[in-house]
Order: sequence, then C-alpha cells, then structure tokens
Amino acid sequence: MNILLVEDNQLLAKGTAKLIERLGGHQVFITAEPKEIFQQCEAGAVELVIMDINLPGACWQGQKVDGSILSRYLKEQWKQIPIILVTGYTMPAEQHFLLSESGADSCYTKPITDYDAFLGMITLLGQRRN
Repeated sequence: MNILLVEDNQLLAKGTAKLIERLGGHQVFITAEPKEIFQQCEAGAVELVIMDINLPGACWQGQKVDGSILSRYLKEQWKQIPIILVTGYTMPAEQHFLLSESGADSCYTKPITDYDAFLGMITLLGQRRN
C-alpha cells in the first residue's frame, strides 16, 4: 500500500514511517507541503493518508491550513482515500470534533503509544480501500 504521511516534524515522520514499514509491503512518502499532497492524490499514488493536525506554515490556495482543513479538502475530491488524523489533542470531545469536521476515518493521539492498534487501523483501512 502507498501511504502518504503528512508530518512537518522530520524526526517524528521518519520514526512513524519505520513503524509502518515494519508491517511490510508498504511504501511511505513523507511531506508537509499541501501542493505535493494534492499532486500525489491526483496522480493516484496514494492509498492511505496519515495526517498531522498541526502544520504550522502550511498554506493552500493563499490561506493557512491545518491537517483538519486539508483532510476535508481531500475527502471532497477523493472520498475513497482513507485518512487517519494524528494530533496532540487528547480530549475525546476534541478528537470527535476533528473527525466530524475533517471527514477523516480515524484519529490517534501523539505520541502514538498503542502501536498495535495504530498498525491494525492502517491494515484495516487498507483492506477497506481494496
């Protein structure tokens, strides 16, 4: 499965990519640039998106955006691509709000400590896609 990891913290991105690649058979592309995200989706190169909520400096169509807004834009164009949000927000009400506003399929709190559940979600969403 081709996974697009949207994360601006390169250290965290590389660690998460290694975690996902441990599943085997997955290729992880890392970016935090909205233009590149949409180009990858347009090219059909993305089967799953893992999106950080906090993307300081991210700008799309002249406006500052965060992962929630980008997720909503992606879902408007590519409903079939599953999206997992990753956030520092820990309150269930905050995560529920993020999911309802973004249209994402799942949400995990940083740092990801329940690796098995996280990797299971990636596998499940990948299977649902196929």
